[in-house]
Amino acid sequence: MPFSLKKIRYFIATAEAGQVSHAGIHLGVSQSAITAAVQQLEDELGVILFSRHPQGVSLTAEGARFLQLARNIMAAVNEAMRTPLAEDVKQSGKVRVGVTYTVAGYFLPPHHARFARTYPRIMLELIELPREAIEKGLVDGSLDIAVMLVSNLRNKRSLAYDTLIRSHRRLWLPVGHPFMKLETISLADIASEPYVMLTVDEAKKTAAHYWRPSGLRPKVIFTTSSVEAVRSMVAAGMGVTVLSDMVYRPWSLEGQRIDTRNVAADIPTMDVGLAWAVDRPFSAATKLFHDFLNLSFHGAGSAPGHFR
Repeated sequence: MPFSLKKIRYFIATAEAGQVSHAGIHLGVSQSAITAAVQQLEDELGVILFSRHPQGVSLTAEGARFLQLARNIMAAVNEAMRTPLAEDVKQSGKVRVGVTYTVAGYFLPPHHARFARTYPRIMLELIELPREAIEKGLVDGSLDIAVMLVSNLRNKRSLAYDTLIRSHRRLWLPVGHPFMKLETISLADIASEPYVMLTVDEAKKTAAHYWRPSGLRPKVIFTTSSVEAVRSMVAAGMGVTVLSDMVYRPWSLEGQRIDTRNVAADIPTMDVGLAWAVDRPFSAATKLFHDFLNLSFHGAGSAPGHFR
């Protein structure tokens, strides 16, 4: 069967859901259709994209790499479908976009590049700020829109948001770790291991949300704001961590391998999306940026004020 966009959509949905059944529900197709499409895609690519286990599926290193490519493919297709018919490519203006650290480094660049190619007369002024400053800037008007971790959003009374992607959080561990042989990994298991804690973009606060109800605490040996430091330490066997698929890479800077496993716990996803002030209408340029990103991930722009 030829390589198809349907298979890519099914693959992305499965990767984001972590379970074939959930992906089927989301797409409105049968579980068997998802399974067949993913298996065919694996055959065509010549790699295993998912590890199968009782709790669902998790991306292999090859699957994680292909996920980034798959998202770029779908975004490019959506762009190609829209751009030739657009009457607004000559629109000009400036959009002041607040971005958080993780979004700036691991999400926005390819979408920024595509937007700039499509709308060359619109200047995106990217401003990296912590979440609190972004929320304040949206409310006081010093920012037009933000691309941020909307799962961290606090001021939901004054701010609206659209979720673009939901990135699952999984256990990161070095190759050869004893946990790789376990069918189920719990927070109690992880609490027995040395733990490397990331702090950037409120990662430590988020971790507390799922550790505290368990009555357990991770055995933190090092706290850092550097994702690369976490990656290197985990790969070297200094400890384990729980972080999102979006920032996962299968190799450290030193060339050591990192693997991932699902955790049998209620761990929230890291949601990336757009946020803006409820009571401030979009400029024409801001609306184009808003709709462009929504089109890239959902196939159509949504009206301001709609929540995903």
